[in-house]
Amino acid sequence: MRALLRVLTLLRVLTRHRLDVPLLRQQIPFALRLAIWLMPWRYLVPVRVSEPERVKQALIDLGPVFVKFGQLLATRRDILAEEWVEPLATLLDKVPPFSSEEAQEIIEQAIGEPVEQAFKEFESAPLASASVAQVHAARLSTGEAVVVKVIRPGIKRIMYRDIRLMRAIARVLNTWVPDFRRLRAHEVINEFEKTLYDELDLQREAANASQLERNFTDSPILYIPQTYWQYTNRKVLVQERIFGVPVNDIEAIDAAGIDRKELARVGVEIFFTQVFRDSFFHADMHPGNIFVNPATPSKPQYMAVDFGIVGSLTHADQAYLARILLAFFERDYQQIAQLHVDCGWLPPDTPVREFEGAIRAVSEPIFARPLAEISFAQVLLGLFQTARRFNMQVQPQLVLLQKTMLNIEGLGRQLYPQLDLWETAQPILRQWFKAQVSPKQVVRQLRDNWPDMAQQLPQLPGLLYKALEQQAKPVTVPAVKPQKPRKKLLLPVLLLAVGLLTMPIHWSWLWHHAPLNSVIVIVALLWLWRRSR
Repeated sequence: MRALLRVLTLLRVLTRHRLDVPLLRQQIPFALRLAIWLMPWRYLVPVRVSEPERVKQALIDLGPVFVKFGQLLATRRDILAEEWVEPLATLLDKVPPFSSEEAQEIIEQAIGEPVEQAFKEFESAPLASASVAQVHAARLSTGEAVVVKVIRPGIKRIMYRDIRLMRAIARVLNTWVPDFRRLRAHEVINEFEKTLYDELDLQREAANASQLERNFTDSPILYIPQTYWQYTNRKVLVQERIFGVPVNDIEAIDAAGIDRKELARVGVEIFFTQVFRDSFFHADMHPGNIFVNPATPSKPQYMAVDFGIVGSLTHADQAYLARILLAFFERDYQQIAQLHVDCGWLPPDTPVREFEGAIRAVSEPIFARPLAEISFAQVLLGLFQTARRFNMQVQPQLVLLQKTMLNIEGLGRQLYPQLDLWETAQPILRQWFKAQVSPKQVVRQLRDNWPDMAQQLPQLPGLLYKALEQQAKPVTVPAVKPQKPRKKLLLPVLLLAVGLLTMPIHWSWLWHHAPLNSVIVIVALLWLWRRSR
C-alpha cells in the first residue's frame, strides 16, 4: 500500500511540474498514458520554466533522497548536458531537523550511557540538519568542545523505498524512451546507492577522518579534527569542534588578513597531494565542508569536515592519470589515446588513431585560451565525454576525482581569479612520476613483492619446462627451415631464473644496486637469446 501511495505521489509531482509533456511524446503504454491524462494538475499548471528547472523542482518535492540523487547527477557532466547540470548543482541538502529528544535517545542507545553523563553540555538546537544526519554542538565531560553527528531516524527505510522506486522508473524509461538509455541509469543508481549507504555508516566516516588525520599529521596546510572513538559507532560520530572561517566568505578571509593567492595555491597542493602521494582524497570538498584557520594568516591552513565521501585510486590509475595530464599539456594526443587503451579504460580493439583525432578536436580549442584559464576538471571531462563515444566505462573513482577537482578549481578561482593550476600542479605531478621510476622505488617494489615471488618460485621450473618444450617442437612450414630444438637451453634458463629469484638472499648488496643488477640480467638474457638462434 505504501509503495502504491509513493507511485501516486510520484505521478502527481511529475504532472504538477509538467514533466508529463516529454513523457507523452514517447511510445509509452496506454495504461500509463491514461493515468497521466487523468491527473488534474496537467490541466491547471502551464509550462513556464525550462525542463531542467522543472526536474529540479520535482526532485525537491519528492524528498531528500531524490535531492541527493539530483546532486549526484550534477557531478556526472560526462553524461548530462551543461543546461541540466547547472540547475541540479544548486540543489541543497537541507531538511527540517528532527527533535532533540529523538537525537538524545539515539545517542544514549549508541554509546550506552546517559547524555548528561557523557556530555557536560549538549545544545538542543542542531548546528545543521541534512537528509542523512544532523549535527549538535556539545562539550564532553572532560571539557573538550565537540560536534555530535546523529543518523536521522527511519532514513534507511526511506532510502530503500525510494531507491527501489528509482530502479522501477529507470526500467520503464529504458524500455520506452530510447534517448534515456545513453544515461546508463542503472549504473548511476548503483553508484548512488553505494554512496548513500556509505554515508549511513558513521563509523566508516570516522575511519576516513582518522586516515586523513594520519596522512596530514602536523601538516601546516590541512587540519583534520580529532575523532573521539569511545563515543563513535555506526549511528553516532563525535569529533573535535573546529572554529574556522568559511572558505567562501571572502570578506571574513580578507578581514582576517589571510593571503588569498597563497590560500588558493595551497588548496590545489592539498588536492594533488591527496591524490598522488596518499591515493586517498576527501571527495566532498564543497564550501560547506571547508574552513580556513584564522590563526595562521600568512601561512594559510585549511580545516576540513564531513568525511562521508572519499575517493581512492589504484597505483595504476595514479600513474596513467599523471601521464595523461602531462601528455595533455604537451599536446601528445597519440600518447593520451594509447594510455586510455593500455590502462583498460577502453576496449583493446579501440581504433587508437580515430580516438586520437577525437581527442585533438576536443583539446585544441582549450589551448586557444591562456594557460592560467585552462580547467583541469574540464580537461578530464572532455576526455571522458570523448572516450564514452568509444565505449569507455567511466569508473566511479574517476567521477569522484573529476567532481572534487571541479570543486577545488571553483574555490581556488573564487579566492584568486588569476590562479594558474598548471603552475601549481605540474611540479607535484613531475616529482611524483619521477619518484615512481627511480631505482630506489623499483627496488622497494621488488622487495615488497618478494614474498609473493618466493611463494610462486616452486611452480617456476614446471612452467618454464612446459614453455620451452612447446618451443622445442619442430615447426613444419613449407620452404622454411625447421627451428632448432632448444631443450639444451632449459638448464641455463632455469639456473638463471632461480638465481635471480634467490639473489636477495645470497647477494643482498648486489640486489640493492638496481642498475648493476639490471645490466647483469640484460647481458644474461642477450646471451641466451643469441645461443638460441
